[in-house]
Amino acid sequence: MNGCRDIIVVGAGQAGFQAAASLREAGFDGLLTIVGDEPVAPYQRPPLSKAYLAGKATAGTLALRPASFYADHRITLRLGERAALIDRPIQQLELKSGERLGYDHLILATGARNRSLPVPGADLAGVLQLRTLADAEDVQRYLAGVESVVVVGAGFIGLEFASVAAARGIAVTVVEFADRVMSRAVSRPTSAFFRDAHEAAGIRFAFGVGVGRITGADGHVTAVETTDGRAFAADLVLVGIGVVPNVELAAEAGLTVADGILVDQALLTSDPSISAIGDCATFPNSFAGNAPTRIESVQNAVDQARCVAARLAGRAAFYAALPWFWSDQGGWKLQIAGLANPHDLTVTRGDPAQGAFSIFCYRHDRLVGVESVNRPADHMIARRLIAERLPLVPDQAADLALDLRALIRTAAAA
Repeated sequence: MNGCRDIIVVGAGQAGFQAAASLREAGFDGLLTIVGDEPVAPYQRPPLSKAYLAGKATAGTLALRPASFYADHRITLRLGERAALIDRPIQQLELKSGERLGYDHLILATGARNRSLPVPGADLAGVLQLRTLADAEDVQRYLAGVESVVVVGAGFIGLEFASVAAARGIAVTVVEFADRVMSRAVSRPTSAFFRDAHEAAGIRFAFGVGVGRITGADGHVTAVETTDGRAFAADLVLVGIGVVPNVELAAEAGLTVADGILVDQALLTSDPSISAIGDCATFPNSFAGNAPTRIESVQNAVDQARCVAARLAGRAAFYAALPWFWSDQGGWKLQIAGLANPHDLTVTRGDPAQGAFSIFCYRHDRLVGVESVNRPADHMIARRLIAERLPLVPDQAADLALDLRALIRTAAAA
């Protein structure tokens, strides 16, 4: 397999796990090691802010595979271990313990970490973030006894958590610096729908303001003060203001980094013996005009891992998978296909008042993204329309009488 006998994957998240699993599926028979700094085997992260906090999932059901999978596939897990240094000239990875592991190829799947909130009081007890299983366990413990919550950030994680807290009867306030929810991820019509839906569930919003400081008593949070002088009571504060890619290991090794570890279309770094995938990787995205893009999603992590495994198996291909995303917020399932921002035209298919619709987003008359709410069939059709760049004019997108599946079949047959 391209001369590789020892492959090390740094990172035990979705990307790291999938890289190792796909390598075995592709026939790699050499030594295969996953190094992860969490003490638990690879698990699903998306349910942490939804099903896990709602009591519909457990640590056991989150596991990507049972423990036997790793033994059966001869995948060595080095859990609770931190990669400290990459010695590129002799192709060795040094762990924090000082132990060194040799590699023929190294796959960096180091992921990202939550962005911290740099204000006074951010270190008080009860000011939490949510990314890892340990984080979710902390949040779960706190939720059991709180009456009021402030969420900082109206992105996916913040709104998912807000929905779970509100469903428990907790008073929830969301503080967002932008003027609408999910402003970087969705169009204004979709954003307006979710604001209305969350407000109907009792969630209060404060837009266009930041957090000035967090106050407390006896070392525990009691309130959040915003930059416009308001104060919101809080027994718990959940900070969800984005993430920072973990590039330090790569940067210290002399690899090229920017907003992520820079890779080419084959997901190779500036060192041909090292690949980077998932949340930490910035790659030329064909759906963004080949602009350097870093995507935080399960789809991207999985598809990039499979692409690298195929390359190492001798089936080289450029990474060109269509980005898609999802978020469950209360009773609303949001599914997004493509990269809609920026766009200059939106068309609605379906009726938002009925709670099931899709927003088709166009840029220069070309369909670039579709946001579907409780319309999964639209989402699946949209993924094909955008991935294959099939023509769909705005009037067609809005016409419920038009069978989009038939349109795809006709276009494919042409």
